[in-house]
Amino acid sequence: MCVALPGLVISTEQGQLTGQGLEGFYRAGRRVLSRLQVRVAGREPLAVGARMVGADRARFVGTLRASADGGPDPDVVVERMRHADGTERITLRSAAVRTLRVPVEVALGTDLAELGSVASGRAGPELPASVHDSGLRWSGAAGHVAVTADPPPTDALASAGLLRWELELPPGGSRSVELRVRPDGAGPIRVVGREVTSPLASARAVGDDPRVQALLRTCVEDLQVLLLRDPGNPADMHLAAGAPWRCGLAPAEALVAARMTLPLGTRLAAGTLRTLARTQLMGPGPQSGLIPGPRRDAGPHLPPGCTGTEATLLFPVLLAEARRWGLAEQEVQELLPTAERCLRWLRAAVGNGTYLPDPHPGGPLRCETQAHAHRAALLGADLLDVHGRPGSSGLRQWAEELRTAFHEDFWVEDRGGGRPAAARAPDGRLVSPLGAAAAHLLDTGLLGSGEAAPGLLDRVRTEQLARLLGSPAMDSGWGLRSLGAKEVAYNPFGHRSGAVRVQETAVAVAGLAAAGFEKEAGSLLEGVLAAAETFGYRLPEMYAGEQRTEGSAPLPHPAACRPAATAAAAGVLLLATLAGIRPDAPAGTVTLRPVRSAPLGAIGLTGLRIAGAPFSVRVSRLGLAMVEEATDGLRLGA
Repeated sequence: MCVALPGLVISTEQGQLTGQGLEGFYRAGRRVLSRLQVRVAGREPLAVGARMVGADRARFVGTLRASADGGPDPDVVVERMRHADGTERITLRSAAVRTLRVPVEVALGTDLAELGSVASGRAGPELPASVHDSGLRWSGAAGHVAVTADPPPTDALASAGLLRWELELPPGGSRSVELRVRPDGAGPIRVVGREVTSPLASARAVGDDPRVQALLRTCVEDLQVLLLRDPGNPADMHLAAGAPWRCGLAPAEALVAARMTLPLGTRLAAGTLRTLARTQLMGPGPQSGLIPGPRRDAGPHLPPGCTGTEATLLFPVLLAEARRWGLAEQEVQELLPTAERCLRWLRAAVGNGTYLPDPHPGGPLRCETQAHAHRAALLGADLLDVHGRPGSSGLRQWAEELRTAFHEDFWVEDRGGGRPAAARAPDGRLVSPLGAAAAHLLDTGLLGSGEAAPGLLDRVRTEQLARLLGSPAMDSGWGLRSLGAKEVAYNPFGHRSGAVRVQETAVAVAGLAAAGFEKEAGSLLEGVLAAAETFGYRLPEMYAGEQRTEGSAPLPHPAACRPAATAAAAGVLLLATLAGIRPDAPAGTVTLRPVRSAPLGAIGLTGLRIAGAPFSVRVSRLGLAMVEEATDGLRLGA
C-alpha cells in the first residue's frame, strides 16, 4: 500500500492490478483505476521482486525472455515504479546481444467505485472507455477520469481498454512509458509532508540497536504521507487517522498523534488544534464546548464510548504541552478560549457529581475517561494560571475530589493484590476485566514545574498496575494486549478484546518509565520493536495479541490501518521516552530523565525541535543523557 493522501494505491506483490479485491489507484476515497496489466511480447513478465521504496512508492520487478536464441536466461527486465500520486513508470531494460523490437500492451479499466463499496464487494462492473488525447477516458455517475501516457501509444483500443507501443531496445538499452491517472480537472497530488512547509521535523535516530534508526525513519515517513490540509484553512495541517479505511479527520486520534509527535515540533499540534477549534459546539445546552466525534466500539464488556469526550479532554492537554515544547505565545492566546470552553464543558458534564460519564449523560463511568478528565483538569488549571484566567482553583479542587473518590470506588480487590476496574456501570457495579485502557492511568502529563502531575492511583496501586501490565496475561511479547489473556471474551484478534494496539502500548511504556518501572517498560518496548521489524517498521494500528514464541511472528489484523497516525506517532513517543525529554520553552529550560536501564543500549536522537529550533540528545549505555544540540538560551534544568 502506497499512500500520499488524498491518493493511495493498493497492489499485490505481483505488481499487476487485476481489479480483484481492493487493488487499484484511489483518490479521495474513490477508485480511479482498478486494472493496470502489462504484457510484453504477448506475455506477462514473471514477478521476481516487490518492495516499498518509500511510504508513497513501490517498485516491482519482472523478467522475461524476448529473443528466440537467448537460451534459458531472461533478457528483458521490466521495472514498474508505482506512486500513490497516480503515476506509474514502466521501464524495459535489455540484456540481449541484438536489438529487440518488443510490443508492449497495457490493459486498463475502472469502476469509479467508492472504497467502501469495493471493500464490501459492491463495486459494480467496469465502465466503457473512450480514446482521449494520449490515452483513455472513462465517464460515470461519479465523474470522469483519464489515463494519459508519455510517450503517446502507437495504438489505442477503447473497447478493450488497451494501449499499445512498439518499443525498440538496443543491446544494454532501456525504454520507459509513464502513465498518469487523474480525475478530470484534478492536478497532481501534492503531498503535504513532501513540501518545504511540512510541520514535522525529519528527525533521525542512531544507536547500538539498528532497529531504532529504521523505526523512526519509517514512522516519520508514514506521518508525512498522512498529513492533510484543512480545506477552508490550508495553512492548518492535521493527520488523517490511517489508510485505507480512515483517510479523513478523526478528532481524538488526530490529537493523540499530535501530542505524541511534539518532539518533531509544535506546528502539527497548532494546526490540529485550530482545525478542531472550528468544530467546537457553541451556544447554550449541555453539549456547549464539546468537540464532536463519533462513537467508538469498546469491546465485549462495555458499550461504545464517545471519541468527542476524549477529544474535548485532550484539547487543553495538548495546548498546555505544546506550550512547553515552544508553541508561540500568540498561538496559545488564540487557542486558549477554546480550551476554556472544553474545561467548562467538563465541569458542566460532571455537574454535582464526581465522575464524568461516557457517553454523557447516563453512560458508564470509564476508567480511562476519568484519567483523561483528571489530567485535563490539572494541566488546564496550570494553563489558566499562567494566563491569569479564572477557574483554576475549581478544577484543582474537583481533581482532588476525583482522586479521593477514585481510590475508593475504582479498585477491584482480589488475592493477587487487586486491579483498577475498567468501569463502573450506572447501577454501581464494577466492570472488572483488565485491559490496556488501564495504561491511561499512568499518563498523567507534566505540570508547569516540569514534574509529572499526580495520577489517580497512589504509589502502591501504581506498582500493582505496573506488575499487572508486565505480566504474561497482558504483555504478549509483541506489546500490550487490549484485554488480558485470562479474561472472559479474550480474542487475540479482538481490536478491544485482546489485539495489541500500538498506541496504548506506547502510552504504557511512557507511563511505566516515568513512574520508575523500567523493567516492565523495557519488555513492552522490546516487544513493539520486534513486531515493527517483522512489519518492515511500518507499524499497523493493531495486530494479533498471540503469545510470542521462538521463531514466531505477529499476525496482522485484517481491519488494521497501515500506515496509521497513532501507530506511527507511537514510534516517535517510544524512542523519545528513552531520553526522557521534559522541555519548558517559556522558562528556557529542558530537563532530561532518561531510562536508566538503557534497554536498547546507547541511542542518539537528532533533528528534534524545541521552540522551533533543532534539538539533539544522546543517551549512553549507562543511561546518562547529554544534550548535543540546542538553541541558544536553552539551559539544562535540574
